[in-house]
Amino acid sequence: MKNIFRHLLCGSLAVLGLFSLNVQADPYPNKPIKLVVPYTPGGGTDILARMLGRDLSKALGVSILIDNKPGADGIIGTDIVVRSPPDGYTLLIDGTSQAFNVAFGKKLPYLSSRDLEPVAQTAIQQVLLVVNAGLPIHSIKDLIVYAKANPGKLSYGSSSNANTLPMELLKMSTGMDMVHIPYRGSGPMLTDLLGGQVQLAMSGAAAPLPHVRAGKLRVLGIGDSVRSPSLPEFPTIAEAGVPGFETIQWSGIYAPKGTPKPIVDKLNAEIVKILKTPEFKKQLADAGFDDVTGPNTPEAWRKLVADEVTKWSKIVNEAKLKPQ
Repeated sequence: MKNIFRHLLCGSLAVLGLFSLNVQADPYPNKPIKLVVPYTPGGGTDILARMLGRDLSKALGVSILIDNKPGADGIIGTDIVVRSPPDGYTLLIDGTSQAFNVAFGKKLPYLSSRDLEPVAQTAIQQVLLVVNAGLPIHSIKDLIVYAKANPGKLSYGSSSNANTLPMELLKMSTGMDMVHIPYRGSGPMLTDLLGGQVQLAMSGAAAPLPHVRAGKLRVLGIGDSVRSPSLPEFPTIAEAGVPGFETIQWSGIYAPKGTPKPIVDKLNAEIVKILKTPEFKKQLADAGFDDVTGPNTPEAWRKLVADEVTKWSKIVNEAKLKPQ
């Protein structure tokens, strides 16, 4: 009997040893990771995803597959991630819309604060108020005068509520009367802006900035309360004629709720390490992004989103705005 027990024990230990070796030889990640971008290619979030994806792929030793799933102001792509296995192989990159959709009271098939696991903030993106360079408008004061002299003749494009709400606040703050033209993504909106089908837009800097530098679009101001370190040549909208106006965009990485903490912590550590490298900082600045300031932990990222929901919910209620 003792011999039988000894053989069984040895056999069990051998199996456990093999299992342990397999676990050690098969750490996360061991296959490609899908990074869902809930917008069309060419927008700021997509640009940032591809920049970060290249470096994160090198850091983790696996491919990062960018998967554009546009529609419904980021809701379609977000819902795909929410419904994915919480194993670290499907991630979401998104930002301001996660707060704006809640602030607007949109009916969502998920609750971001409950169904997503914050991983890390990735960047701050300045919001640019841009006009087609063919217009005789060179400042916000010019815009206000022109819009009031031509009520309802100017149209602005937007690809999400994150751009619509700031523009509607600008309209209310100045008494301008403009027509809103919604788009499914920044790419199509910029195409029409460049072609003159719409005359202006408020957009995250990354997408319109190359066209600004090419002289096809003109920046009237940025939404931040202070001038941007990456774009110091542009005045804030507040200093250019609309006191108190402030809006920025931010973005970050999420995983499905229930993703194991060691995986979330590993992703956070690698992303934060990339964000701190001089090379990536330069890439961010060249694309119109500013660095993340302050702690960049999953907890800090969760708090930022919650604070933004509170802030914009109050603005939406006071302005009696409805989702587009």
